[in-house]
Amino acid sequence: MKVKYCILALFSAFLILSFHSNCESAIDTSGIDKVLEKGVLDGDDLAVIDKFVAESVIELIKSKDFTEVSLIRDVILSRRSEQGQFAQQFSESALKHISSGLEQVDGFTDEDRRFRITVNLFILIDHLALPKLAGLALGRVNDNNKVIQYWAIHSVTNPGLAEKLKSRSENLKLVRDITVKLTELAESVGPENLALMSEFAGLLDLQQGEQLLLKIADVRIKGYAQWQVEDELLDAKILQLLYNKIASPGGDKAKLGHRFAQLYSYVIQKYIKDINGGNFLSTEEKNRLASVLIETEKSCISALFVPQATIRNGVIYGDVTSLLLEHSRLLGDETGPGLLGRKLKFDYGKDETGRIRTGPIVLIDKPTGKSL
Repeated sequence: MKVKYCILALFSAFLILSFHSNCESAIDTSGIDKVLEKGVLDGDDLAVIDKFVAESVIELIKSKDFTEVSLIRDVILSRRSEQGQFAQQFSESALKHISSGLEQVDGFTDEDRRFRITVNLFILIDHLALPKLAGLALGRVNDNNKVIQYWAIHSVTNPGLAEKLKSRSENLKLVRDITVKLTELAESVGPENLALMSEFAGLLDLQQGEQLLLKIADVRIKGYAQWQVEDELLDAKILQLLYNKIASPGGDKAKLGHRFAQLYSYVIQKYIKDINGGNFLSTEEKNRLASVLIETEKSCISALFVPQATIRNGVIYGDVTSLLLEHSRLLGDETGPGLLGRKLKFDYGKDETGRIRTGPIVLIDKPTGKSL
């Protein structure tokens, strides 16, 4: 079974447990509930918060009933507050006790229990979306266990965390640390993790977000060039995020435009090669490519220029000539730049002779025996 399907199955199981929890939690919430009602906190109140977090993490680790684990997570998450003193203490206590919990779990000899509790702790980190906890997750984004890796990446790319990171200048170093680590990791992870990374990059209206998105686009471009790309629907998301950066103030329009054009070109070229006698795509694969072509034309190309449906019609009617002409008109070819290149002032680098490319790199024919 592929990793992404294992992840989905596991995630579904956690959701089912969460929605069908009927057991009583062993955690005493009376003290923390009283603190939540206060406007100003004293030292005793802060101690109550720390005790609540500590006991909750201990109960989560001790529990062998995963229905109860889900309930414990819900109890912790429901006792958060934006009140300044409470939020600061809660965050500090969460870092201290979850960090300690992870160290404890790492020492378990029961591999299955170690795995499950670790995943639950990272799901908790993910749902809390606290900047102070990001370092714990960042340390495991290259974990050898693909499910733990997924939840670690999920935790550092959480949209709630991204909003907190970009809204405060003191978090800029953490933003850099996360984006650098994810950029290093981009070439070695599958599409399910690239999807998380790309969404995170799109949420950051910072240079670091743009650089991460460019790297992800490069990974996908390389995948097409080597006929090793998986889950083409991801490229609709990446192209949309590139367009969003292009349409926003600032940013390197030439670099963004170059990646957008080359990635979109490879999608078009791969589709054309199949319908023009290749017949190497399954119906599902062909439909995925068609969806990327049509959605990108509708959401991005039509917004950059004028509303149009040339690519959509070419797909519907299997009109190779129309698709080729539109590809050249928009993206350029050896005779000159296309509309996008002229608008955003980019080229496609130099060819083997040192000549500037005015059109996208041509997708080689599918090598025999290569996966798609």
